[in-house]
Amino acid sequence: MSSSQTPEITKQDGVTILSLGPDFENLDERGLNDLKEVILDVANQAAPPLVVLDLSNTNFFGSAFIEILFLAWNRLNAREGGKFCISGLTPYCREVIEVTHLDRLWEICQTQEEGVNRLLGR
Repeated sequence: MSSSQTPEITKQDGVTILSLGPDFENLDERGLNDLKEVILDVANQAAPPLVVLDLSNTNFFGSAFIEILFLAWNRLNAREGGKFCISGLTPYCREVIEVTHLDRLWEICQTQEEGVNRLLGR
């Protein structure tokens, strides 16, 4: 993963925001190992364990990426107060999440700001 392909990690009101930029438009099986490490590191280290994953630049992902999301959610869920939200889903990606019923498991928000507010209970 080159530096241009590194997700942006920021904080807002104590919530960790992991933003996948334009280099992450298609998340197929190739090249997911480095991204998996970054996402799982964030899930393990976010303090407090509140994470918004911004996928607004992602137009495609498959089952391998869903597996990474599930692993990250499990790690956050295992931590006291751990919560996870996905923001900015494009129509195709939202459909994948809804068809797999993962929208019943994970918070889905339109924007990072909405995700932060939802995780903070406001």
